[in-house]
Amino acid sequence: MSTQTAGPRTDLRDWLDLTNAISLPPGMWVDGEWSPARSGRTTDLVTPRDESVLAQVPSGDEHDVDRAVRGARAAFEARVWSGLEPRERGAALIRWADLLDLHRDELAVLLALEMGKPVLVARDIEMRTAINAIRWYGELADKLMDESPRGRPHALAVVTREPVGVVGAITPWNFPMTLAMFKIPAALVSGNSVVVKPATQTPLSLLRSAELACQAGIPAGVLQVLTGSGSGVGAPLALHHDVATLTFTGSSAVGKQLLVYAGQSNAKPVWLELGGKSPNIVFPDAEDLDQAARTAAWAISFNSGQMCTAGSRLVVHRDIRDEVVARVIAHLDTHVVGDPLDPGTTLGPLAYRQHREEVLAEVASGVAAGATLRHGSARGRDEGLFVDPVVFTDVDPASRLAQHEIFGPVLSVLTFEDEAEAIAIANDSDYGLGSAIWTSDLKRAHRLAREIQAGMVWVNCYEEGDTSVPFGGQKLSGHGSDRSEHGLDKFTTLKTTWIDLA
Repeated sequence: MSTQTAGPRTDLRDWLDLTNAISLPPGMWVDGEWSPARSGRTTDLVTPRDESVLAQVPSGDEHDVDRAVRGARAAFEARVWSGLEPRERGAALIRWADLLDLHRDELAVLLALEMGKPVLVARDIEMRTAINAIRWYGELADKLMDESPRGRPHALAVVTREPVGVVGAITPWNFPMTLAMFKIPAALVSGNSVVVKPATQTPLSLLRSAELACQAGIPAGVLQVLTGSGSGVGAPLALHHDVATLTFTGSSAVGKQLLVYAGQSNAKPVWLELGGKSPNIVFPDAEDLDQAARTAAWAISFNSGQMCTAGSRLVVHRDIRDEVVARVIAHLDTHVVGDPLDPGTTLGPLAYRQHREEVLAEVASGVAAGATLRHGSARGRDEGLFVDPVVFTDVDPASRLAQHEIFGPVLSVLTFEDEAEAIAIANDSDYGLGSAIWTSDLKRAHRLAREIQAGMVWVNCYEEGDTSVPFGGQKLSGHGSDRSEHGLDKFTTLKTTWIDLA
């Protein structure tokens, strides 16, 4: 049976048939071929769908990292990719996007199996975003310009952007394809070679994508994918002297450690997209309170709340709190919890058992601290890794519920009386990634957008955007941007050439 997209799959049986037809990636992807770990060690990959062992994944170590980096460096120096005309690199990226689109259902199944994401969300949202990002950078390839500043009359200055060499990328488990493709095509279109370490829990979709990249014409060695733990692969990659720059999406604790590794090695730049505790601010003059509530419910439950930009703090005006909370709960109750391979499922399991236990412990801690539990429970469901959405009211802005990134479907409701208090609550966080404002007052929207300390501000919407605009944060949410032309900055270096014409 073909694993390519071949017509609509309408029920669970269709998706199970496809699942049974898929061959899982048999190793790491190094120098254009499947490879075991040098040590021969493997790790059980457990699916959150039913906690069965899905695959045996190679457990890489520093020897595998060194081999992959050397291969990537050799490909870079041989100019098999960096030496191509930009339009040729762009064409290869577009072919890659086309192949991913052709195999979209297969990749969606891999995402559902490795991460627990509902299969239609994986296909129609995650894969769409990833494919669009690759295609966007492919189309941008031959439209980038160098600079020639107006200088002295008897000299010519040329400022060029050049690839840095080998890029190390460490990507997360919550959006294995989307967040990887915020980085990889930008690094590739700039002419670099890339060595990627996907999250331990979710390597399959990215491994398969690397194989398709090779089929699209991206030369062997230019895109390497290593599997293994943070200590086995992530640390050696960050410490490697031939890695010119490192880009990371994940936890703040790991991001800080990567900065240490960079200082201990070659002082490579480290670009961090970390956590968030995003405020979602609703004013009484919001044009459509039900739309605001529906979106707030989506912002905390999408991807089972496992989203760095999750709208985990609903900051609502005191006069409308009860109405908005009631509407949010009503929308949360429409979710269908179930098998991620069932197209009827809208809320899948959390990604792994330890994470589920941590989320439920945070809920229990919130109850013990005196916040009012308005929806959900601290027990979770009796079977599986499911956690129903949780809503707390009467949350102290200084409490752990309001300050700590729980990374699950746990909503803290805080209230305010005026703009100044809303801004103070929004900015009372170590994080600064996403934020939203719901108001029909255009001046207010502009005022708050300027005052809120976040990399992204959405007005009368949430999590909107496309590849043409930057994605990144401030404060403990990291620095540097993914997506857009600005996403190229971390993968290029500036060179000035000064020519004396006298």
